[in-house]
Amino acid sequence: MRADAARNRHVLLEAASTAFAERGAEVPLEDVARRAGVGIGTLYRHFPTREALVEAVFRHEVEVLVQSADELLATLPPEQALKQWMQLFVGHVATKRGMLAVLRPILVDNPRFSGETKGLVTEAATKILRAGIAAGSVRADVDGADLLRAVSGICMSTDEGNQEAANRLVGLLFDGLRRSPE
Repeated sequence: MRADAARNRHVLLEAASTAFAERGAEVPLEDVARRAGVGIGTLYRHFPTREALVEAVFRHEVEVLVQSADELLATLPPEQALKQWMQLFVGHVATKRGMLAVLRPILVDNPRFSGETKGLVTEAATKILRAGIAAGSVRADVDGADLLRAVSGICMSTDEGNQEAANRLVGLLFDGLRRSPE
């Protein structure tokens, strides 16, 4: 891909992610293109359908979330990296609520895509948990899948837009994950 095409694709993904979070996946694609500073033809060259754009945004957001685990572990103690990653995961889920109507059929119709993205996030959660376990600051009886189920449950149980409640509950979960001094 040429550099300008790669840049256009990236700004389209960023613009669509923001637009979907603010207004849902049914936002006019012309608005996404305008926000990205490109023409609608450029959007359609990269993403021929709304579903293709939603899938690409979701995949991109998963990649960002997964990469953040490595970045956090490189810059913070494992315990703090875990806490921040859990907050990022809550933010990731919150921004995807606006995409659910379009995203849900994609995930159902393409179990490979669903399994792949879930697997990537589970691996990131496992990596960050293992670092905390190795440092002695996180309980050893929790795995990445458990962590994702718990944080996802928090996300589902809080009202849309109530990020404060979700963050508070994630804080409680984080406290429960910490290894208590012997």
